[in-house]
Amino acid sequence: MAEQLTFNLPVRESRSRGDFFVSDANALALARLDAPETWPNNKLVLVGPDGAGKTHLAHVWADEVGARMLIPSDLVSLDVPGVDQPVVCDDVQRLSAPQEEALFHLHNHLGASGLPFLLTSREAPARWEVSLPDLRSRMAATDSVRIDTPDDALLSAVLVKQFADRQLAVSPTVVAWLVGHMERSFAEGQRIVEALDAASLSEGRAITRPLAQRVLEQSGRETP
Repeated sequence: MAEQLTFNLPVRESRSRGDFFVSDANALALARLDAPETWPNNKLVLVGPDGAGKTHLAHVWADEVGARMLIPSDLVSLDVPGVDQPVVCDDVQRLSAPQEEALFHLHNHLGASGLPFLLTSREAPARWEVSLPDLRSRMAATDSVRIDTPDDALLSAVLVKQFADRQLAVSPTVVAWLVGHMERSFAEGQRIVEALDAASLSEGRAITRPLAQRVLEQSGRETP
């Protein structure tokens, strides 16, 4: 079959609370974010693997409490004394020396102001590679909550959402087959959805079980 021209259409990722599927794997994390008054010293680190929904959940929390969303590259130019609202710093684990210094001052400012501070990371803060001793000690002492490896229900919901973000209609039977045969990780789910989207566009065909099986086999996964 001749390949068709493909176009890199934007992925319209929804980060509303209604699109966040709750299961045993993330219910504790959601409960902790819903009760910032229980965070020791008004700070919390949300930990989980890539694609686990950390950024989605952080956006939900930020919208609900009026927090400012930051990524590490924003830190150096941040007017720390002027920050007067809760803050989320997303995807923190490896920082440059200037970013570490800025994060240290932001941490102290928020603590003195009594403002909640949420950070997200793939690893618990005790495992971060932090060179600044004062920041390392403060982060290592920060409470954390983890999003666990997905169960079937959560992995199915993540796949459905990622297909929907790409405006792809995929039958529940295909989703169920994928969940039963793919590696059980959020990152693998994201990779499979991207690969199926590309194959569907290239070949001009719907995403079916045979196509899903071929994509998984091409990635080295054995499928019966």
